[in-house]
Amino acid sequence: MNQIANELGTEKISKLLLKQAIPASIGILVMSLNMIVDTIFVGQWIGVMAIAAITVVLPIAFLISSIGMGIGIGGSSIISRALGANKSEKAFEVFGNQISLTVGLSTLFVFIGTYFCFPILQLFGANGDIVIPATDYFHVIIWGIPFLAFAMMGNPVIRAVGKPKFAMYAMILPAIANIVLDIIFIKYLDLGMFGAGLATAISYAVCGLFILWFFISKNTQLKIFPKYFIINFSILKEIVALGGVTIVRQGTISILVIILNFTLFKYGGEISIAVYGIINRVMMFALFPVLGVTQGFLPIAGYNYGANNTKRVKETINTAILFGTVIATIIFIGIMVFPNQLVSVFTEDKELLALTPNAIIIAFLATPVITAQLVGSAYFQAAGKAFPALVLTLLKQGFFLIPLVYILPKFYGVTGVWMSFPIADVLATLVTYLYLKREIKKNLN
Repeated sequence: MNQIANELGTEKISKLLLKQAIPASIGILVMSLNMIVDTIFVGQWIGVMAIAAITVVLPIAFLISSIGMGIGIGGSSIISRALGANKSEKAFEVFGNQISLTVGLSTLFVFIGTYFCFPILQLFGANGDIVIPATDYFHVIIWGIPFLAFAMMGNPVIRAVGKPKFAMYAMILPAIANIVLDIIFIKYLDLGMFGAGLATAISYAVCGLFILWFFISKNTQLKIFPKYFIINFSILKEIVALGGVTIVRQGTISILVIILNFTLFKYGGEISIAVYGIINRVMMFALFPVLGVTQGFLPIAGYNYGANNTKRVKETINTAILFGTVIATIIFIGIMVFPNQLVSVFTEDKELLALTPNAIIIAFLATPVITAQLVGSAYFQAAGKAFPALVLTLLKQGFFLIPLVYILPKFYGVTGVWMSFPIADVLATLVTYLYLKREIKKNLN
C-alpha cells in the first residue's frame, strides 16, 4: 500500500485530482452514454411509452442497488482513512464486511421486489399506457441487480486503493455490452422491452464480474478473504453511519421520483414523464465531468484527513470546487445554445420535440453553481462525519426539491416542475457553502 500513500499523501493536488477525476469522469460518461443510447434505442425502435417505462423502472433498480453503493462509499471512506493512518488490516476487514452486507441485502431485496412487482411499479408512477412495457422491463432487469449492487460497492473501493483506471474500466465494459446487446435483442431479434431488459441485466452481470475479477487478480493488494466475511459490528456501525448517507439519499431520490412521476402524469400525462426521462438522461450525460471531479476528490480528501494533513485537505476542497465550477459553466453554455439538437437525438416525436427543449433550459439554469454543493457534502463523507454529510446530501432532493415539486405545479403547471430544479440547486448550494466555510475555519486551519 506504500505506493498509494506516496501518491495520495505527497503528489501535487491538482495533478492528483486530475489523475483521479479523469478516469472517474470517463467511467461516468460511458455509463451515462450507455443509459442515453438505451433510451434512444427504445425511443426510436419501440416508442415513446418505452421511454416513460424506463423512466419509471430504473429508479427502482437503482434504489435496490444503492444498498451496494452506500456500503461501497461508506466502506471506501473508512478504507481511505485506514490507509492514511497505515492500518492495512482494518482495510481488509472492512472490505470483507462490505461484501457480506452487499450480497446478502441486495439478494433479499430482489426477491421482495419480484414478489411485490405490481404495487411497486404503481407506486413509482406506472400508470396508463406505461404499465405493460414497465412490467416487461422490470421482470427481467431485477435479476441483474445483485451484480449491479456488487459493482456499485466495489467501484469506490477500487478508487480508494488508488486504481481509478480499473474503476473506469468497470463502467466501460458493461456500457459496451449493453449497447451491443440492445442492437441484437431490440433491433434484430425484435424482443421489445423484454430485450431491452435482458441487455441491461446482462450488462449488470458483466460489471459485477469484472469487479470480482479485479479483487482476485494481481492488480490490487486489497484482496477478498473469506475470514473477513464474518460481520464485525463495530465496523458495520461505521459503514452504515457513512453509507447510510448514500442509501438515504437514494431513498429520498426515489420518493422524489414518485412525486415527480405522479405530478407530471397529473398535469401533463404520459408525455410529460417521457419529457422528464429525456431531461434526466441529459443531466446524467452533461454533468459527468463535475461528478467525476467529486468522485476523484473523495479518496484524496479521505486519505489526507486520515493522515491529519489539513493543509492538503483544504487545498483539495478548493481545487475541486474551482475545477468543477469551470467545467459546469462550460456545460451550461452548451446546453443553453443547443437544447433542440440535444432533444432531437432521442426522438422524432413532434410533441416531445416541442415540449422538451424549453424544459431542459429551465431545469439547467443553476448548473454553474452546483459544484460547491457536491464537493461540500462529499467532504463530510470523506472525513467520516456522517450527520452533516447526511444533511447536506439531502438538501437538494429532500429539503428543497420535493416540496417545490409539490407546490410550484399548483401555480405554474408542468413548468413549475422544471422551475423546481434550479431553485433547489441554488438554495442547496448556498447552505452547503456556508456550512463548509464554517467547517474549514473551525477544523482545517
